[in-house]
Amino acid sequence: MKYLTGNEIRKIWLNFFKEKAHQVEEGASLIPNDDPTLLWMNSGVAALKKYFDGRIVPKNPRIVNVQKCIRTNDIENVGHTARHHTFFEMMGNFSIGDYFRNEALEYAYELLTSEKYFGFDINKLYFTVYPEDSETYNKWIELGIPESHILKTDDQNFWEIGEGPCGPCTEVFFDRGPEFGDFDIDTIRKDIENDRYVELWNIVFSQYNATKGLKRADYPELPSKNIDTGAGFERFASVIQGAKTNFETDLFMPIIKKIEEISNISYEGQIEFKIIADHIRTVTMALADGAMMSNEGRGYVLRRLLRRAIKHGKQLKINRPFLTELVDEVIDIMKDFYPYVVKKEKIIKKIITAEENKFLETLLSGEKKLFEIVKNTKNKELSGKDAFILYDTFGFPLELTMEYANEVGLEVDKAGFEEEMEKQKERARKARSDIQSMTSQNQEYLDFHKKSEFVGYDLLEVKTKIIKVFSEGIVLSETPFYATSGGQAADTGIIFNDDFTLHVIDVEKLPNGQFLHHIKEEIFTELESEIVIAKVDEAKRHLTEYNHSATHLMFYALRYVLGDHVSQQGSFVNHEGLRFDFNHFQSISDEEILKVEQMVKDMVKTSYQTKTKVVTVSEAKKMGAIAEFGEKYEDLVRMVDLKYTLDLCGGTHVKNIKDIQDFAIKSISSIGSGIYRIEAVTNEAVSSLSDSLIGINTDLAHLLEKADKILLQAKKDDIPLNFEFKTDIEKLGSYQDVLNKRKLLHLAQSKVKQLEKEYNKAKDKLALNSIPDFSEFTYGNKIIAKVSGIVGNPLKQLADDLVTKFEDGFVLLASVLPNKVLFIAKSNDPLINAGKIVKEAAIVCGGSGGGRPDFAQAGGKNPEKVDEALEHIKEMLL
Repeated sequence: MKYLTGNEIRKIWLNFFKEKAHQVEEGASLIPNDDPTLLWMNSGVAALKKYFDGRIVPKNPRIVNVQKCIRTNDIENVGHTARHHTFFEMMGNFSIGDYFRNEALEYAYELLTSEKYFGFDINKLYFTVYPEDSETYNKWIELGIPESHILKTDDQNFWEIGEGPCGPCTEVFFDRGPEFGDFDIDTIRKDIENDRYVELWNIVFSQYNATKGLKRADYPELPSKNIDTGAGFERFASVIQGAKTNFETDLFMPIIKKIEEISNISYEGQIEFKIIADHIRTVTMALADGAMMSNEGRGYVLRRLLRRAIKHGKQLKINRPFLTELVDEVIDIMKDFYPYVVKKEKIIKKIITAEENKFLETLLSGEKKLFEIVKNTKNKELSGKDAFILYDTFGFPLELTMEYANEVGLEVDKAGFEEEMEKQKERARKARSDIQSMTSQNQEYLDFHKKSEFVGYDLLEVKTKIIKVFSEGIVLSETPFYATSGGQAADTGIIFNDDFTLHVIDVEKLPNGQFLHHIKEEIFTELESEIVIAKVDEAKRHLTEYNHSATHLMFYALRYVLGDHVSQQGSFVNHEGLRFDFNHFQSISDEEILKVEQMVKDMVKTSYQTKTKVVTVSEAKKMGAIAEFGEKYEDLVRMVDLKYTLDLCGGTHVKNIKDIQDFAIKSISSIGSGIYRIEAVTNEAVSSLSDSLIGINTDLAHLLEKADKILLQAKKDDIPLNFEFKTDIEKLGSYQDVLNKRKLLHLAQSKVKQLEKEYNKAKDKLALNSIPDFSEFTYGNKIIAKVSGIVGNPLKQLADDLVTKFEDGFVLLASVLPNKVLFIAKSNDPLINAGKIVKEAAIVCGGSGGGRPDFAQAGGKNPEKVDEALEHIKEMLL
């Protein structure tokens, strides 16, 4: 077995399967597109789900890839084992209904053992098989594997996740020798973690359909059998390079050498080096793919990883920001296979620098919290819960907490800490969504191969033929209807002839490329072979084109204003408007949004004939074309030139960018994890932008309705109030309209609040002015009286005014309301406790309350007993 670099290992893998007629599928972004079940791309097959579940039929059923992955469910194991990582790469070869078990095993044997490729010693390889899978067992024997090296295991060799495709698998292990532990092959059978026998490759024979209620032996066979394999790239590198662990390979050592330089400490396998190296790889690659730091979702994962790296740096006595210095090493390791990371260097460093500085401040707060906890700890042990709060909230490692605690003679409840940690892990396990079971294959669609051509780029009406009727819709030999794709909504319209008219309400793309037209009316198989006219709703199509082309122009403007790190995270366009999601690492100002909008407004004033060209993917990339988010492209792609932008796009666009006429942004919002969403309109919709701001307009209407009610009530109460508010603002057809409407709303909120305040003040004054003379309720320096309809501040104010008439006085007022009575007492007599008196009165009326000796209030449920309560107080005081 010869020494190979990481880059050479990837190259050999891809080239081998390319020689075997496999299509090299470029690895997908770490951020899954259109898959809510995944937080991160976490396996090689995750990027190919659309092929395995039958939604799309690949051009070539033989696929090979190297896929970037992130998994953080075992984050606590990183650094403690030889092979756990948060970022890793999976090498895979796949067959979608093409070759199966025999070819897959032959390929594996050749790639592993041939000196032309990896050249592993056959005597050091072991193979596990499912006990019932005699075909795989016999095939390994046929290929020359000794029987003693083929191990039958239990359930660990059957791949099954919920319902859907499943099947037996075979794993390939490499024996690194007794120097890596005194283990025997039973270690493999029992699936015991060890450093001697390293699992390199898992080959899954996806041949059954897991069905609820059936035993595994009764699962039906899949109509289309698949091969799904995954080989750990870092593990291959570790074995081939003879490294003790994955961390001593050329994938990590340049980073570790840099940490040595920064810390001035030699690397001798310390866990801190490994954790820092692992986490900076993950953070760098995730940021390069457009992820952002935040307090939720993906952003929270990255923030946690970065903070763990910082705190482990502190344990290496690195007490300053240093992670940015490691980014160059990561990029240097990755750039040959992932050249795009070089262009992302500046933004990656900018984000990490800001985050690192921010966390170092948080860490200082954590130290203060630790000292506070230590100070308030009355026994000799710091609780596990407190230690976990320091870990989880402030990023304090347990070791650092123990070190501080020991300095002041305290122990730390490690068991309690582990218990809290396990609770968090359990919460994470419940919240985590891994690869979900593949959806059932629609065999009827998969088996349909008749050709159907889309002609809608040039024609909106065409004479055509119905070539297939499915229960869900119909397929035409030629169609002008665009199917939902690339964020563009499907066309609507009609399909008709002299005998019938069908309304097209949606269009979707079938696995083999045909367009399925969903019909409003009931359809029958008798419609097949009918000659029809297919006519797209022209008005809606053109409105959609305005919005689609404007989306491309706005993307250009966003990158110009905010920076070229901005990447598309999703979009949707239809005839009503456009929605565009993108990443950015900090808040966006109104001025920046206005600048983006003005750029697009200026662009659509120019006359430029849209150009389209079909080229190869490599040609498009050389010309600087930008790909749509999450899209996979065939060998030949459609390139759209809108003067300012050059994009790969299969959607429909304006003939000339001046056709868009106008553009305005309606809103911008954060939708989490450093992702922002812009909604905008074009063409004639711009002129009614101000009227379309439903949320603001509704809030404004409610406020003015409230003002009208206050004014009406004030008129009934004979209270003069003035309120003038003009809702008319100049309509600019711009995001400035949104800002102006917001200002108008804030002004309305302020003015209505002031109006309400003035009304209540005037009403209170009227209530006080209507109070009769209290002379008949005055008993020396005490007033005990009943009033009606006065509550709140007026009642308190009245009690204040009355008690000031006496040097040592007391006032008890009972305000009678329809279903209750309120008592308020004021006392400046040191011998009379207002709190006790008011409580006595409230008890008589079936209530409770109390307060200070000088002021108290209470309530009762029985207002009919108020006279009895006041008599009771008189008896106490007079």
